[in-house]
Amino acid sequence: MPSLDRQDNVFVLDLGDGENRFHPDWISAVGAALDEVEKAEGPRALVTAATGKFYSNGLDLEWLLANPDRHHQYVASVQELFARLLSLPVVTVAALQGHTFAAGAMFSLAHDFRVMRADRGYWCLPEADINIPFTPGMTALIRSRLAPQTAHEAMVTARRYGGTDAAAAGIVDRAVEEDAVRSTAVEIAQAQAAKAGDTVGTIKSRMYAPVLAALRDTANPLG
Repeated sequence: MPSLDRQDNVFVLDLGDGENRFHPDWISAVGAALDEVEKAEGPRALVTAATGKFYSNGLDLEWLLANPDRHHQYVASVQELFARLLSLPVVTVAALQGHTFAAGAMFSLAHDFRVMRADRGYWCLPEADINIPFTPGMTALIRSRLAPQTAHEAMVTARRYGGTDAAAAGIVDRAVEEDAVRSTAVEIAQAQAAKAGDTVGTIKSRMYAPVLAALRDTANPLG
């Protein structure tokens, strides 16, 4: 399960050491960690990271199959997590040490910055291959954070981007060696910690107002 630590002015949220799929309990734990970061005072920033082969493998499809009556509620909770992170009033950095797929990739896009391992691991939106269309909110998030041609290729072809290719495409900001992923993310976050507060939160909320509205359309999150 996710766990929150603090290094000086940087909160480090470790998402776990498994596939880190979006089980309802996992979503709740991440939300509680964001509550703690948001309520803290003074300079602060957030890094999300993980341990092992995966950063996040996306939606918990096994749970969804077992709970079809909760599909609408589940998707709404996932999209609210994206919206929460996208508008968080602190600078956020995703440290992608492993595979980052589907909703996990979208979760990474909701951060301000991304650092990815250069030599192994893929960033991928596989929805075209697994026959799960993007919701309007997810589409809005992806389009707001990627260049149009990159968004088109990633969404339509389900291309798997390695770290170097992801950096070249502007999906991630830095591609570094495995042992430097988390430390580089913390370094970027630490440099921006003084910006935490209402002003940066307002900037993000206004910049991404249409995306946030689409993600929070609980009346019809599936389109």
